[in-house]
Amino acid sequence: MKQALWSGRFENGMDDSTLAFTCSLDTDSRMAFYDVMGSIAHVRMLKARGIIPADDADRIEAGLKEILTSVEDGTFQFDRSREDVHTCIEFALTENIGPAGGKLHTARSRNDQVATDFRMYLRDAALHAAEAANGLMMALVRIAEDNGDTVMPGFTHMQHAQPVTLAQHMLAHAFKFSRDADRFLDAFRRMDKCPLGSAALAGTTFPIDRGMTSEALGFREPTENSMDSVSDRDFATELAYCCAQTQIHLSSLCEELVLWSSQEFSFIEMDDRYTTGSSIMPQKKNPDIAELVRGKTGQVIGSLTAMLVMTKGLPLTYNRDLQEDKAPVMDAMDIVISSAGMMAKVVSTTTFHKDRMMSVTAAGQINATDLADYLVTKDIPFREAHGIVGAAVRKSIDTGVNLEDMTLEQLREFSPLIEEDVYQYIPVMRCVERRNSYGGTSPASTDAQIARAVEQMMLRDETIRQEKQLIQNCWKTLLE
Repeated sequence: MKQALWSGRFENGMDDSTLAFTCSLDTDSRMAFYDVMGSIAHVRMLKARGIIPADDADRIEAGLKEILTSVEDGTFQFDRSREDVHTCIEFALTENIGPAGGKLHTARSRNDQVATDFRMYLRDAALHAAEAANGLMMALVRIAEDNGDTVMPGFTHMQHAQPVTLAQHMLAHAFKFSRDADRFLDAFRRMDKCPLGSAALAGTTFPIDRGMTSEALGFREPTENSMDSVSDRDFATELAYCCAQTQIHLSSLCEELVLWSSQEFSFIEMDDRYTTGSSIMPQKKNPDIAELVRGKTGQVIGSLTAMLVMTKGLPLTYNRDLQEDKAPVMDAMDIVISSAGMMAKVVSTTTFHKDRMMSVTAAGQINATDLADYLVTKDIPFREAHGIVGAAVRKSIDTGVNLEDMTLEQLREFSPLIEEDVYQYIPVMRCVERRNSYGGTSPASTDAQIARAVEQMMLRDETIRQEKQLIQNCWKTLLE
């Protein structure tokens, strides 16, 4: 039997099985750094407001810095008889400096302490995730920069639809990750409020300065309502959603790369460093990284589901259910950050077989829509033109002659309005070049998209850099 941490109310100590079941150290020990930094900010505020004696505050701060050193060098002993990282650190502090350590918890509760630590942890993780998504976007944009005239089939329903460029295809993925990176930064901004000082749920009778601790920890401002502050996990659920959406985009990219690396497509070959061989089939080169990233998507979606279900019926304010909020979100963030980083390496080292893409594109009737558009310029209603071209496509399939390779006489069998100028419309490269609408697949259009993508990445990089620097400056100030 273990003695309860706060045993005045209880006659019996905590059963070993209860302690084992309630202990969260395996997860929340990752927040040790943030817990110490939050405590340093808190004790400085207590000293500044005259809530505890200055000598005691100085001893507490010195003791916390010693603990931080041991945390960072890996020598801190997490006592598994304590139920969480916050209690571990508080008890270690008291053991090191004596009764003065017990004054650290004045004017705060574990409820606002945990909420603050978790926000600080996820605040950093959100910036890392935005940076990882931005890095993958950069890898895709670099491929686009080199492939503005590389033609490939565009697909709908996994059927050849219209010719596009490899640049356009890569940019389609790039802008998905641009939105993902922005979502992480949006979530960062919403969580950038400090709960510390909300205490258990109702605030505190001590004359604290919440603005001081908020500023010391690099938050934009304190949270507005003490009850909401200790019960809110919107920030964690929102990040879980950001992770799920990003991982879905990663999975889509991976699915295409897996298909494109198959012998049936032969569009790409992945670098040996990011593939594996078979245990019995020496000819195989397996796209394992892409498959693993695709496979991890279920776990990330599960993390979002866990957060939604965990919080769906909780009454105000804090409930112990919220101890279970950290593992799913931390896992989701880890997976997304590592997956985006790995896929940036996979993409940037992949070889694209441009001739194969072009030959496959030219082999079908992928320019059928362009022939229909041509007939519309001859004042034929589009639906009628659609039917005319459908007949031409059937003839192309039956004879094995591509539309652009038919003679003018053959094409005029389907409409007497077809003239020599049709050959300015239906060659595959002309199909691509003429799609110069904003956001289209022409080289001119993709050049504009690349410029816009680079602008987005640069602005985002600067935002991430500034936010990281602000936080690092706060840590530096607290450790001085």
